[in-house]
Amino acid sequence: MKVELFDFHLPEELIAQTPLEQRAESRLMVLDKKTGEIQHEVFKNIKTYLTEGDVLVLNDTKVLPARLFGVKDDTGAKIEVLLLKQLEGDKWEALVKPAKRIKEGTEISFGDGQLKAVCHDVGTHGGRILEFQYEGIFYEVLEELGQMPLPPYIKEQLEDQDRYQTVYARERGSAAAPTAGLHFTEELLAEIKEMGVQIAFITLHVGLGTFRPVNVEDVDKHEMHSEFYMMTEGTARLLNEAKQEGRRIITVGTTSTRTLESIAAKFDGEFREDSGWTDIFIFPGYEWKAIDGMITNFHLPKSTLIMLVSALASREHILHAYNTAVEEKYRFFSFGDAMFIR
Repeated sequence: MKVELFDFHLPEELIAQTPLEQRAESRLMVLDKKTGEIQHEVFKNIKTYLTEGDVLVLNDTKVLPARLFGVKDDTGAKIEVLLLKQLEGDKWEALVKPAKRIKEGTEISFGDGQLKAVCHDVGTHGGRILEFQYEGIFYEVLEELGQMPLPPYIKEQLEDQDRYQTVYARERGSAAAPTAGLHFTEELLAEIKEMGVQIAFITLHVGLGTFRPVNVEDVDKHEMHSEFYMMTEGTARLLNEAKQEGRRIITVGTTSTRTLESIAAKFDGEFREDSGWTDIFIFPGYEWKAIDGMITNFHLPKSTLIMLVSALASREHILHAYNTAVEEKYRFFSFGDAMFIR
């Protein structure tokens, strides 16, 4: 299967640069995964398409203000650091720019010396292992000094940092937001619960690999990045009950989807309390084990994410839906509109 099969024309002006003033006022395309039938809605009306007994699965990861701007202690040269993953203690895997300036033993200061980092190891493509020194609590220092790591296709500054967090974010650790969840408000979630829809949480910490382009011609030659996930016993029990009773499991976002499918694959179709790393790659031909529907945003051409949604609704239905979204001037990507594949 060729990557080119997942290409479509996307005018640059449709890439949303800022979030809408009201989260739930974004547009919603409802796609029937079997027939390809499309309906156009407003996101707050997602309630119309949910029924009592459905389980809505949300990713409660919280984006770290992981972009830091500092200077080299010896020369004063400006350095940008993007935290990717905590390794152990105060050691982090990070990307640095300009990478050639940061060698083993290099020291970097941030703020007025509130935070310092020493380079312990040099990797490829700007990757470095940094160990941080500070007083107090690391995450509080990071909140003060760091900035949100917005995706590379967003060029405008974000005025309200909380708009790149879901309203239910609580588990720190992501380098990017699970953006399908950005459309929900606390009020909308309360209304959905009142309908008898059950809400469950998983955690998957989104890595920057989510934006990595597919640089191979054949889909099955692409190597996925690995991301950390967690599922509690309570969520596993709730999902197993729904499955046994034939009720729908609807994931919010590709991250929730990949978590559920990873766990179901690991335990022969069952859900269990579990944590670990997943590099599951879902594309057409995949046999679904966990989910019945998905709420998601509109993704990049030729990306692993458009391949994932094509596995759920067929490549033909998805490309037709995406071309319709372009014609109807839907907003794309992280701050864009949503699709409900049901």
